[in-house]
Amino acid sequence: MEEKNYKNRWKILAVVLLSPFMGNLDSSIVNIALPMISKHLSVEINSIQWVVTSYLIVISAFVLIFGKLSDKFGRNIIFNYGFLIFGLGSFLCAISNTLSFLVFSRVVQALGAAMFMSANQSILAITFPKNERGRAFGLLGSTVAIGTMLGPPIGGLMVQFFNWQSIFLINIPISILAFVSGKIILPKEEISRDISKFDLKGAILLIVFIVSLFWSLLKGEDLGWSNERILISFVIAILCGIGFYFIEKKAEDPIIDLSMFKNKLFDISILCAFISFVVLFCVNIIQPFYLQDAIKISPATSGILMMAIPVSIALIAPLSGYLSDRLSGEILTIFGLLIMSIGLFSMSFLNATSSYIHIAISIAIIGIGNGLFQAPNNAIVMSLVSKDKLGVVGSINALVRNVGMVSGITFSVALLYNRMSSKIGHRVTGYVSGRPEIFLYAMRIVYMSTAVICILGMLLTIIRILKERQTRRSI
Repeated sequence: MEEKNYKNRWKILAVVLLSPFMGNLDSSIVNIALPMISKHLSVEINSIQWVVTSYLIVISAFVLIFGKLSDKFGRNIIFNYGFLIFGLGSFLCAISNTLSFLVFSRVVQALGAAMFMSANQSILAITFPKNERGRAFGLLGSTVAIGTMLGPPIGGLMVQFFNWQSIFLINIPISILAFVSGKIILPKEEISRDISKFDLKGAILLIVFIVSLFWSLLKGEDLGWSNERILISFVIAILCGIGFYFIEKKAEDPIIDLSMFKNKLFDISILCAFISFVVLFCVNIIQPFYLQDAIKISPATSGILMMAIPVSIALIAPLSGYLSDRLSGEILTIFGLLIMSIGLFSMSFLNATSSYIHIAISIAIIGIGNGLFQAPNNAIVMSLVSKDKLGVVGSINALVRNVGMVSGITFSVALLYNRMSSKIGHRVTGYVSGRPEIFLYAMRIVYMSTAVICILGMLLTIIRILKERQTRRSI
């Protein structure tokens, strides 16, 4: 089967790339339509946010479970039928007339997205030989960036010239195309269909853990971190996390084989992946406030400047993947983290009179570092496990991405408001009109703190490489 995969690998890659494109396009396209959806359904902005958060939470809660199922029942089956479920969810979103039905439809969409996200990396890892795997993951990273980048402009045009329902209807033909292409191009698999050993207890605990944790992180700033519901949700998450750990240790066929985490390179690669997404979403959440509130530029100009990140990633990721097939992937990840930290330090010096060139270059440096980091890091992670665990490990990568996104948003907003409150002398939960220096002071601390975190990840990687070389010399 592998030889056949190698011969058809670029066709298989083309099918697989539809999944990150579609998943990320949908994530970013919805945001632009939220105000119109809010008016059409007659709900407040704080309620309409569930259209976004429900999608993120459900993907995170189920992606590992579908990763495990893909290892048991076949990656191609889970991948293909994910598109059908995603298309069904998109249709339901388009005909929604109430917020509750729209959120339900987004949950269906998210289940489909979790299915194809859980399988795409493992399909590439099996399809491509090691000397081309980095290039495949680089193109995967570019497609993520392109989908994210195209979402807002496509969504804006469709909402303006058609209606908000059209942003969901566009998914249906793409889903059908992806499903049919997958059926024709993806190879048949020799798989086991024995579900008797499936770790149901672990799956339930994992779902409750993720939902409780993400809900707490996403609502903590709104409700207050000492709010009773937030504290209870955190306690539930901790208890479920502990229970999940002990069940996985004893399970005959666990969802996550904890022995994978005995590999130091695997652990550090996962940690650094988490850090990279914390960095990215610190910038994504803080920078628009700086651009639109602190230096008073238009939302359109802000959007153009912020596009420096996905454009940089889209351009650099394939080059990084190509280089990782020929050089040490670990060295590229170190340079990626280093460049991200340089970009963050550069952004910490932004002020009320900074030029567009300074802003754009600083943002682009973050994108270059992230693009350089992702492909080799993903290739390293996928190379460290046996083929029967590739689905789960690809899902761990996807889950880490989502946890990093949510943690980046939560960390940056909490630290920003904490430092603003300390500077002004009373509690602050938003931008203080007429006082840009308060925001700039707090923004500088957020970016410098994130840069330090990035450097710590880089140092951990360097220490691990040095220890490995010392061990080789002593043998």
